[in-house]
Amino acid sequence: MVEIKQILYPIDFSDNNRKIVPYVQMMAAKLGAGLHLLNVLRDLDAYAGFYVPHTNIEALIGEIAGQADQKMQEFVESDLADVSSVKTRVVTGDPAREIVKYAQENDIGLIVMGTHGRSGLDRAIFGSVAEKVVKHSTVPVLTVNPHHV
Repeated sequence: MVEIKQILYPIDFSDNNRKIVPYVQMMAAKLGAGLHLLNVLRDLDAYAGFYVPHTNIEALIGEIAGQADQKMQEFVESDLADVSSVKTRVVTGDPAREIVKYAQENDIGLIVMGTHGRSGLDRAIFGSVAEKVVKHSTVPVLTVNPHHV
């Protein structure tokens, strides 16, 4: 029998995150699993063609990461108070890659994440993080469409 001890719930602080919380809580409770929340800040190296002094970029990333960590704690307190074991982490990089990497490095048995339902040009430009995670993850991924819950 498969035993899932840790669940990863990547969040981006959108309203859609709150819509998926009941599924995350149910899975954690039913499986008796700990919960990991991960927020991935997009890597600003993608904007390397623009001149910005390196120290300014580092300061900006530090400031954003601090605010993301604070928002993460507020999210846990307001939406996941019933979950007994919650770990949080904020990292910088490509969201799909960092989610898969975190799952591998932290013995995650299940990833639960929302889909945003992008379509058209928006999807062509940004792609789907959920789709990339499903494609590259070595653990099961439960995707929930927040627009139909």
